[in-house]
Order: sequence, then C-alpha cells, then structure tokens
Amino acid sequence: MRLILLGAPGAGKGTVAKMLTAIDGSVQISTGDILRAAVKDGTDLGKQAKAYMDAGDLVPDELIMGIMKARLKGDDCQAGFLLDGFPRTIPQAEQLKDLLADLGITLQAAVNLDVPRDVILDRLTTRRTCVDCGAIYNVKSMPTKVEGVCDKCGGKVVQRDDETEEAISNRLDVYNQKTAPLADFYRGEGLLLDVNATSSDSVVASIRGHVGA
Repeated sequence: MRLILLGAPGAGKGTVAKMLTAIDGSVQISTGDILRAAVKDGTDLGKQAKAYMDAGDLVPDELIMGIMKARLKGDDCQAGFLLDGFPRTIPQAEQLKDLLADLGITLQAAVNLDVPRDVILDRLTTRRTCVDCGAIYNVKSMPTKVEGVCDKCGGKVVQRDDETEEAISNRLDVYNQKTAPLADFYRGEGLLLDVNATSSDSVVASIRGHVGA
C-alpha cells in the first residue's frame, strides 16, 4: 500500500498504520521518525535538521523534503509505505506531489480519518504514556495492571502535558486551521478517501476494500 493518513490528533493514525503494515509489509513513516533517524545516522541533512531542533525552531520544509526523499528511496519502502501525519500543510503536500512524481511513485489514496471531537477528547484525556519506554495505555479501555506502573518495563506511567483537555482543544483548533485543508487538496487530486474512524477495524476494512489489498 502507498497511502497518506490524515486526521486530527487522536484520530488513530498510528494504530491504523500499525494494523495496515502488518498486512502487507508496508512501512510506517512519520516526520518525527525520519528526522530522528537522520539525526541519529549523522547524515548531512540530519546534521542541518539537528541545528534547528536543538534551537527549538521548526525544521524548514526544504530540509524535511530532502530527508523524506532519502527515506522513500529506502529498500524497505519498495513493499509500500504509510505516511503518518505528513504532509501537514498545503505547501508540503504540493512539494510531496512533485517528489513522488520524480521518484515515479503513485499514491493510492489519502485517507482522512474522521472522528467526532468529543470522541478524540475522551481518547486523549484518558491516555497515559510510560516515560521510559513510551508504551501507551488508556485508563478506560486498556489500564495498567498496577496503577501508574508500566506493564512492560515498570516505568512511571503519566498523562502527557499536551493531553490535558485544554491542551488537546488547542491542538484540535490548530489542526482545523492548518492541516484540515489538506482534505480538500487531496479531494481535488482525486485521492481522498473519507472514513469514519471510530472503529480501527472498520477503517482497515474500508481502506483494504478501496485499494484492493
């Protein structure tokens, strides 16, 4: 599969991506992942990106696109890829379109995961994360066996600062202003697939039916 996953914070992009990659060996790619990998590998682009990241600045689009180009050329992407949370803006989408054309890659769909705002608020305000290994839990649907203690590594499990109701409301507002317009962009490209993402299983079934996987 060669897909872009769109959706607000808490829409389930990461969960859906993991379910899809398990089906056909596609790789899940996020901007954060490729930036961290480039920095870790010490590539020229990674070193440039690190300078911005260390200063707390946003990494310029041209650097992100350079790193994305190198990532998409990776052997593991031959089986397919899922872009998780990228692109985030219309300019990035336009540059990604040109990049994929240069690489001879055809997207199958840009999947827009549609989840009601109240469901997202409930998902994220009840989510807890291990500070050591990053494992994710939910106090309602998937609590830890011992309150506040990670089942996997015994680390401390906390609510992230950006997952309070106030912080999430702000993140959703920013998403609606800056990233939601991507749906119209990909609709114009004839690539948009809108799916109700309340259930991850139904999302995966819809996507597989659309792309014939």
